[in-house]
Amino acid sequence: MGYNTWNAFSFNISEALIRETAELLVSLGLRDAGYDYLCIDDGWALTQRVGNQPIAYNPQLFPSGITALSNYVHAEGLRLGIYSDAGTGTCGGFTGSLGYEAIDALQFAAWGIDLLKYDNCHSPPPDKMTSQARYVAMRDALNATGRPIVYCVCEWGSSLPWTYAQQVGNSWRTTQDIAPAWSHMLENLDSNVGLARFAGPGAWNDPDMLEIGPQSHLSHDETAAHMALWAIMKAPLIIGANLGALENATLAILTAPEVIAINQDPLGIAGDLVWKQGPAEVYASLLAGGARAVVLFNRHHAADPNYKTHLLTVCWASIGIPLGQPAIVRDLYLRTDLGNFTGSFSASVTVHGVRALKITPLRPSPAGDAWRPWLSNAVFPLPCPMSTPAKST
Repeated sequence: MGYNTWNAFSFNISEALIRETAELLVSLGLRDAGYDYLCIDDGWALTQRVGNQPIAYNPQLFPSGITALSNYVHAEGLRLGIYSDAGTGTCGGFTGSLGYEAIDALQFAAWGIDLLKYDNCHSPPPDKMTSQARYVAMRDALNATGRPIVYCVCEWGSSLPWTYAQQVGNSWRTTQDIAPAWSHMLENLDSNVGLARFAGPGAWNDPDMLEIGPQSHLSHDETAAHMALWAIMKAPLIIGANLGALENATLAILTAPEVIAINQDPLGIAGDLVWKQGPAEVYASLLAGGARAVVLFNRHHAADPNYKTHLLTVCWASIGIPLGQPAIVRDLYLRTDLGNFTGSFSASVTVHGVRALKITPLRPSPAGDAWRPWLSNAVFPLPCPMSTPAKST
């Protein structure tokens, strides 16, 4: 969990901006909610490497230097992330680290860096073997420094990194860059579906940053859906907004404690799509202690202006709970128990909205915690009712 400068500021970054962002992460309560990585994206380095020297920062943008900035960020109770590229240059044309992994990793460690986002521009043809070798080289270089540095493989999913990156990085991009539009959020969501089985503690699928904030053009319901879906998939929760322009309602979604809790659940089972009927979808994951996190998602395009809600049902059989087992259903955004239910639970969900739930069986399952979201057949077995449209409201 943390913050990245790219979505809001692109190349317009500076030491002053990073310090201001650190202060806002603290004052807005985001650090205390768990967003403790502050990541500098592309544009901080020089455009050319000086001889065979390590990668260097632009002194006009960072006059005090990266070490001083790192010390400042650490003093705020935060951790500092930085960006480089597994090619000859970054996407913005600044210095890349291909062939200089060892000296650049030592530089990052000397600066006190806690996270590296490692991109994929200006690189050899993106076949699986060359991609893997380039990312392994930086992994080995980071490990050799002796400093714990979270390693984010930003390879865009082009070489199917989920098939090998568990042994390479702490996260791997499964998608192209997200963009500030509902349609792009859906594209990245769909690209991530089916990949939950490859993730686990310390190694996560990454469908890219949260497009939440004034730049995203998402409605309140769409913002809540984006947050809940990324949370249940155990995606890294990286804010990319101008924090100074966040509305209170948006801040409340970003800091919703029980939604964050399903993302940070210590069991580390990534959620996935377990049922779908047209635009009605159910996502689920197993939580520590045997509860299930569930997101009922209504992605209907709503061409009919009278259509506002849809009745969605999650069946116990789709989430590995015996049909006759009673369970407590809790709304995670409302932080309210909705009651005890047996066999299934139904709720009206607004267009482009979600209901984020925690379903806790009242008795231990005979199968224990063996259920995983990828074991679902993605259909409601009878006698659980199919979803039906709710009365327009």
